[in-house]
Amino acid sequence: MTGGHLQIVICAAGPAADVTQLISAAQKHSWTTTVTATPNGIDFIDVPAIEELTGAAVRSSYRVSSGDRRSLPAADALVIAPATYNSINKIALGLADNYAMTSVTELIGRQVPTVIVPFVNAALAARSPFRRAVASLRDEGVRVLLGPEDQWEPHPPGSGKDRQRTFPWTTAFETATGLAHAARSATSGHG
Repeated sequence: MTGGHLQIVICAAGPAADVTQLISAAQKHSWTTTVTATPNGIDFIDVPAIEELTGAAVRSSYRVSSGDRRSLPAADALVIAPATYNSINKIALGLADNYAMTSVTELIGRQVPTVIVPFVNAALAARSPFRRAVASLRDEGVRVLLGPEDQWEPHPPGSGKDRQRTFPWTTAFETATGLAHAARSATSGHG
């Protein structure tokens, strides 16, 4: 599928610094992108570089500069990556305690095709709250890239920096576009 708008939400984890890989993959397929960061995630990214690449302001709070759009553009797909343990649990519970989580909650509620790529260590991933959150999100139709079938597993504690280089940005984009295409086909098939 070519063309569309991809909303990207990044959380406070090492791979966030490389979100330009996802933006570039989208742009190669004629997709536009905007980036929203959690309050802590904003410190992990190069805001000016992302804004230059996307042509849009990076949002991390409810306040907007004059001239910036207050609301998000209509999204054809949403990618939350890297998604932290904390954010995944919040999303599953529907907690909207910051701009990024409010955006995610609303987009999922609008049935925008959503992909989450966790970046968690194995100790956190073994916790019952996390496992329940992933199951709950999957039950709601969110595609969580996690497990052997996705070739993306939690990393051993303390090894996140080594794992950052292999973060599946391209897989996240391909999965999101596949979901968006299926949603468009279902919508046009009923119209």
